Amino acid sequence: MLRVMAHPEAGFPTWVDLGTSDLTAATAFYTGLFGWTANVSPDEQYGGYTIFTLDGAPVAGAGPLFAAGQPVTWSSYFADPDADATADRVEAAGGKVLVAPFDVGDQGRMAAFLDPAGAPFSVWQAGTMPGAELFDAPGALTWTELLTRDVDGSVAFYGAVFGWEPEHSVMSYGPYTVWRLGGRPVAAMKPMLGPDWPTDLPAHWLSYFQVADCDAAVATATGLGGSVATPATDFEFGRFAGLRDPQGSLFAVLQGG
Repeated sequence: MLRVMAHPEAGFPTWVDLGTSDLTAATAFYTGLFGWTANVSPDEQYGGYTIFTLDGAPVAGAGPLFAAGQPVTWSSYFADPDADATADRVEAAGGKVLVAPFDVGDQGRMAAFLDPAGAPFSVWQAGTMPGAELFDAPGALTWTELLTRDVDGSVAFYGAVFGWEPEHSVMSYGPYTVWRLGGRPVAAMKPMLGPDWPTDLPAHWLSYFQVADCDAAVATATGLGGSVATPATDFEFGRFAGLRDPQGSLFAVLQGG
C-alpha cells in the first residue's frame, strides 16, 4: 500500500539514513539499486549529507562517518514531538543517550540512543524537514524490524519509550512480534536466538526497502558490488532478502508486504 506522508505520526518510522565510509561509492550503489536521485547539501557543516529522493519525494539520507571506529550502518529514526522528553524516558527505562538532543538548523531536532540490549536508534522532531515523504512504494522504506536477543526487555523498553504494544505470533521462521501504536502496526521484532545467528552480530534495527522483484534486486545489488547476507526467501507476507552494500552496511529488500 502506497503511503505519501507530509508528517509521519509520533512513534512511527519517519526517516532512515546511512553512515558510510565512502559516500561517493554508496551513492552510486543505492542510486543504481533503487533509482534514487541524490541531492547533496550545499552547507559544508553537514559534510556532504545527501538526501535521496524518489519521484521528487525524500526517502532516505546518507552522510560520512564522523568518529573513528563508527560502524557503517543504516539508522532508523522515529517521529517524535519532544526529543528531550524522550531522552529522559530512554534513560529511565534503562537505555543510553548516545547523542543528546540537538537542533539541525531549522530542519528539526534529533537525538540518538542505545536500547538496553545495545541496538542504536534515533528520533526526529520535525522542523522544516518532516522526514521521508514516501513509504511502501518500490525504492522506499516499507518495514522496520528490531533483531535482538532480549525480547522481554525490548518489549518493556519500547513500550515505556514510545507506548508501543506487542502482538506476539509464530511465523514460518520462528517467533515474531509486531508492535502496534493506536492499533496500527509500527515496527516489529525478531529474536536472534539459535545457531543460525552469528554470536558477534549485535542487536540492531533493520530497514526494509520495497522492491517489485526481490530476485532481480538481489542480482542488481550483487552486480553493483553488494553481497547477500540472507538469500531471497519466501514467507507469509512476500519474499525478502538481506543484503550488504559494498561498504558492509546491512539492509533488506521486500517484495510484497
